[in-house]
Amino acid sequence: MKILLTAFDPFGGEPVNPALEAVKLVADKVGDVEVVKLEVPTVFRKSIATVAAAMEKEKPDAVLCIGQAGGRYDLTPERVAINMDDARIKDNEGNQPIDLPIFEDGAPAYFTNLPIKAMVQAIRKAGVPASVSNTAGTFVCNHLMYGVLYTIAKKYPGMKGGFMHVPFVPSQVVNRASPAPCLNMKDIAMGIEAALAAIAENDTDIVAAEGKTH
Repeated sequence: MKILLTAFDPFGGEPVNPALEAVKLVADKVGDVEVVKLEVPTVFRKSIATVAAAMEKEKPDAVLCIGQAGGRYDLTPERVAINMDDARIKDNEGNQPIDLPIFEDGAPAYFTNLPIKAMVQAIRKAGVPASVSNTAGTFVCNHLMYGVLYTIAKKYPGMKGGFMHVPFVPSQVVNRASPAPCLNMKDIAMGIEAALAAIAENDTDIVAAEGKTH
């Protein structure tokens, strides 16, 4: 199995992006999974184009995109991406789309077809906290997740795709007011590897109570 593993470059004034640094630590081979890594610009449109080009070149069985979610406590596979850009801050090239659809001909939302609940349980089994997330935000992370799933729907019906957010690392929270959740970079990488293994091992997702009340 081949999985395209992507991660964003630093954004929002941060000197590092834990998504990118953790992906660099992920093994090139996880079990029977061949891992193809790709750095992605934190830029509207350009991020989708970068990953779509790699999808065309590599023809992976699945795509897992990784992004930073400062303030979260755990690794969070995303359930759904919505067809909406609403940027609170500018991207790395100064773009700030507000209340705009990502693709005019796209569905209102696309749900991931990755086994996110199996991924969460595998990450926890590896000793790293994880939970299912029901919002990928409205910045470039949601933008890319939507773009990947849109591309799959239009061109690669047999391919799987989705997104997972990761927390800050300790160096990013030294001067932040408490509470300032973070995880060690090696633990994040270990959690990503567990997620990759779960994708390979589960054609369909498991049934588990991972919902939220709010």
